[in-house]
Amino acid sequence: MHKVYVTRQIPEPGLELLRKNYEVEVNPEDRVLTREELLEKVRGRDAILCLLTDKIDAQVMDAAKGARIFANYAVGYDNIDVPEATKRDILITNTPGVLTETTADLAWVLLMAAARRVVEADRFTRAGKFKGWGPMLLLGTDVWGKTLGLVGAGRIGIALARRSVGFKMSLLYHDPYPNRELEEELGAKRVDLDTLLKESDFISIHVPLTQETHHLIGEKEFGLMKPSAHLVNTSRGPVVDEEALVRALRDRRIAGAGLDVYEHEPELTPGLAELDNVVLVPHIASASTETRTKMATMAAQSIVDFFEGRRPTHCVNPEVLK
Repeated sequence: MHKVYVTRQIPEPGLELLRKNYEVEVNPEDRVLTREELLEKVRGRDAILCLLTDKIDAQVMDAAKGARIFANYAVGYDNIDVPEATKRDILITNTPGVLTETTADLAWVLLMAAARRVVEADRFTRAGKFKGWGPMLLLGTDVWGKTLGLVGAGRIGIALARRSVGFKMSLLYHDPYPNRELEEELGAKRVDLDTLLKESDFISIHVPLTQETHHLIGEKEFGLMKPSAHLVNTSRGPVVDEEALVRALRDRRIAGAGLDVYEHEPELTPGLAELDNVVLVPHIASASTETRTKMATMAAQSIVDFFEGRRPTHCVNPEVLK
């Protein structure tokens, strides 16, 4: 019987799928395993269902000698050394598509909350500071009719763009490749990054973390943005130079931001939490019951398919199967 290790508790339907045919052990604690625990727990396993918080490198693969597949419970896989896995004929799978709409929902929530100062207003009201309506009380920024700039035009970027239609927003996007769907269906215009930053009222990031996108948005880029601009990031934290973001927000060089991800996650860059013009949430873009359950069953199904001789639907390094 194949042995499967799951590095953290996931929704039960995914675990049930694995338990039907395999010997399954799950991290019983609701926390990320320490490095030492991870190295110990992967020993003697045939498959690992891991999370983006697990760093899967050569050392882990050495410890998991004999494991044939790592099923990543995430869309991104920057936590895994894919070239090393490929060299060892280890298959890597992920869970794309299933969280597109849910992540776009949260990106829109962050955009609206930052623009209308919703979190700040909530704190103000709970603190008993609300003494009645006032014409200058907590003035925010209109979203309707503004320009939305998408940095990255993949599934989630398109989904966010569709949400902007009811707000009559103009759309700009920056991506290495033209996206005809965005252009023909939604009237988006492809521009270079500098133009997008200069002209957009709201900028939403939807790129993977790579060497090229690390600190894609930094001091220079904040200097190009409008003082009234808002930045939203639901992709990966290190795409934004967080120290530069703190300075831009603190000095009011941009109006606000909404963040679901952080450069040194789960730690925040000093000064970020004290700012009143940023909305901070703890990496919950895919955190709906429906979506997290779909992610669990998709990751589990990848392992089942692999062991039963079928090609998993979402392979990061399909050349291993050849």
